[in-house]
Order: sequence, then C-alpha cells, then structure tokens
Amino acid sequence: MNHFKRLGLVAGAVSVSIVGIWLLDTPVISAAGQDAQPVKNSYIPVDDKESFATVHDRMAAAKAGIMKRQRDLLAERYDLSDRPASGVVMDRTKPVQEGVRVKLPAGVTWDDLAKMTSEDIRGRGIFPNGFLPLPHANHPEGGMVFSALEIQEMLKQENRDLTRFDLDFDIPERFLPEFPPAMYLSTRPDLGDVSQGQLLTVNNYYELLSGILNPKQLEGLRLLLTPFPQQQFNETIDRRSVKPSRGVACLDCHANGGTNGAFHLVGDIRPQEFRHRIETPALRGVNIQRLFGSQRALKSVEDFTEFEQRAAYFDGDPVIATKKGVNVLERGSQVHFMAEFQDILDFPPAPKLGWDGMLDPNKASAAEMRGQAVFFGQGRCASCHSAPYYTDNTMHDLHAERFYKQHIENGMMMAHDGAIKTFPLRGIKDTPPYMHDGRLLTLDDTVEYFNLILGTKLTDAEKKDLVAFMRAL
Repeated sequence: MNHFKRLGLVAGAVSVSIVGIWLLDTPVISAAGQDAQPVKNSYIPVDDKESFATVHDRMAAAKAGIMKRQRDLLAERYDLSDRPASGVVMDRTKPVQEGVRVKLPAGVTWDDLAKMTSEDIRGRGIFPNGFLPLPHANHPEGGMVFSALEIQEMLKQENRDLTRFDLDFDIPERFLPEFPPAMYLSTRPDLGDVSQGQLLTVNNYYELLSGILNPKQLEGLRLLLTPFPQQQFNETIDRRSVKPSRGVACLDCHANGGTNGAFHLVGDIRPQEFRHRIETPALRGVNIQRLFGSQRALKSVEDFTEFEQRAAYFDGDPVIATKKGVNVLERGSQVHFMAEFQDILDFPPAPKLGWDGMLDPNKASAAEMRGQAVFFGQGRCASCHSAPYYTDNTMHDLHAERFYKQHIENGMMMAHDGAIKTFPLRGIKDTPPYMHDGRLLTLDDTVEYFNLILGTKLTDAEKKDLVAFMRAL
C-alpha cells in the first residue's frame, strides 16, 4: 500500500483492479526474495489473474466511495446549482446554464486575479481549482463512461447495456448537451433536424434517413451505429460491464453526430496519472476540420475513423486490442463510407450570422454586437477562433501550468495541458461542458478562464456581451 501512497493515492479510497494498475510501476521480486527496483511498464496485462466474479465484487463494492470522492471534488470546485439562462435553449428546448460556476478561493475576486501575475497566483496557491485539469471519475482505472440518458435509451432500443459496475457518470445532466442532440445535414439544410428528436440507432436509422442519404452514406451511418469491442465493453472477463458486451459504437459517444458528453482518457500519455481526461467533441462540421483523434495526430476524418477503434477504444494498446477483439475496418468500402457520412454533418443553424460568419446588424441585439467587437478586439478570441467557422485548424499551448504547482488530485497529476486543438465555436452553446476535458461548465466560465490565462482584463460588462455573442454563433 505504501507503493500507492507514493503516487498520491489515498489508501483504501480506491479499490484498484488489475487493469487499473497497468501503468504504475510493477514491483519485481529478486532472487533473494526481496523487492527489487520497480520496472516501468507501458502495457496492459494480457493474462487474467482473478476471476470475473472476484474483480466485479471488489470494484462494485468500492463504487460508492469512488463516486463520492469525485462528487466531493466537483462540489468543491463548482457551483452545481440549476440556474438556467432566460430565453436561451440548446437544439430544441433544453435551457442553457448561465453564470460563472468555478468557485474562487476565499478572499479573492475575479478582478483581483486579473490584476495579478501568474507567478503571484502560483506562489499564493490561489488559482481556482475549477480551472485545473479535471480528473476522470476514477483516474487510476479510466475508460469510457456514458451518461444515464444514453444508457437508458440504448437499453430501451437495443437492449445493450453501457452501464459500468465500477463507475457512474459524474457531471450533472443539466450541464450536458440536450439529449438526444439534433442532427443537421449540409446536403439537406431545408430539413432541419433529420433525427426528428430521436436517438439514431441500428433500429431506426434506415427508416429515418433512407431517401435522404445516398447508399454509401447510409452504409457509413450503419457502421457508425454498429457496436464493436472496446476496452471496458467486450466479451473478456476483464471487462467493466456485468454481462459480456457486443461493445461500443462510434455514435454511442457522438450521439446523432453531436455529443452526449461521454468521457475517456487519452491514449498517448504514460504513466496513468499524467493522462488527460477527454470529453467527446461533436462531429458537426468535421468537413472543415483538419485535426482529429484524442491525440490530434490524425489529419483526416478517414484516419480518425479507421484508427480510433484500434487505438482509443483500447487505451492505445494494440496488444490488449487483439485479446479483446479489435475491429479492423477496410479502407475502401467501410472507412470512406463512414467518412462520407460524417463529412455532411452540419453545424446548427445560426440565423443571425451572415455568409462570412459575422453578425447581421439588422438581426443581432446590441449586446451581441458589442460582444462581437470584444471577440475580434480586446478579447483576442479571434486570434485562434477565426470566422466563419471560428477555428484556425491548428493547436495552441496556453501554458496554464504557469499559474499552479504540479500536484495530484483524485489520482491525476495536475500537470501541463500541452497543445490543445482549436475547436470550432459554431453552435458552441449546444455542446457544454467546455475545454478538452470538460472542466468549464458554462460559457461564462470559459470567458473568465481565458480572461485570466490571456491577461485580457475585460470588464464585467464586456464579459457578459462576449457570452451573448458566443450564444449567437
């Protein structure tokens, strides 16, 4: 147990499974029977040391304590109350949550922080905790986690269970996108939401979209809705579902081509405590994007489609992927069909924007027009998020770690974020939470975050106007 304490994990707080410790140092017993120097390991153990029943019982028993620890962290970082914005909804009827939800350290205001240097904030330890990297619900274990609404609908339609016996979703549903998200097609903008308010699955996609999609797109959508083995959901005994599972489909996370807020850990970092939580981005507008995948190393949606199931589905370990049943897609007849469908997923309508992505003065409010001026001016937002789609299709390292000291929280090292993809801001009000790991619950939080990180020193009125502008995108 001292081995776990050395890594900052509280003894007894987490029952760690065999898979859960795969990236930690592995003790080696010397010939004399004494512990030798630990050996660093990048691989997940392939052989099973315990029965499924043993692992299940231990991890299921620890679940309540693990989730309490995570919910305590969220409550300490954020105001999680229900405060919907007046008259602002997402795709259909779900209210947008408003207000800054990140809690400030005692005795400090946002204006105080904006006047201080990063060295002062770091030295005094007053960087808001809600601006720190967000740990996975159980960071030492990791893996895909789905919201309750997604789990319920998949059980209803397909009798396929995405419940994990060791973890639940952590962020309250009010801070997630509307479920199910709307689906817009660039080929048929006249149809509006082609999902008709339903979650697309293998049970209804053909009825809803045959006659709207061409045969290749329809086949691509079928494949995107087909479950394939994944690290936590498969037939092996080291799965995290009670019953053997057919697996996970691409659109289980990217629901209706949008997002339901499902989260995971990136596969490109070792050891485990340094891995980043990653929140599912929407696939809307991927035809204008040039960086894909949790590692941002894939340069086309075809690459993303082909390799995501070989890498991200299995924590970036091709050895364990072979054991659990990796799905190898054929490039010509499957990957390209899937990509062809993804490439027609459109951003939601923005009736106040012109062809150039700028507000029409005859349609926008005074606050939105002022917010646009801040966005392209003092706020410096447009230096990365340029019109008309509000992305520059590259990556930027904000060096936020200059504001805080490296330390461990809930099994995750609060280290650097590194370079982050510039996500498009079109339709941004419909896809909370924000940042790559979902650490910012509202658009108001994002404005405060970048005001501090970029040192833009916006007034309270400018911040409100900036939020109003982004809601119109």
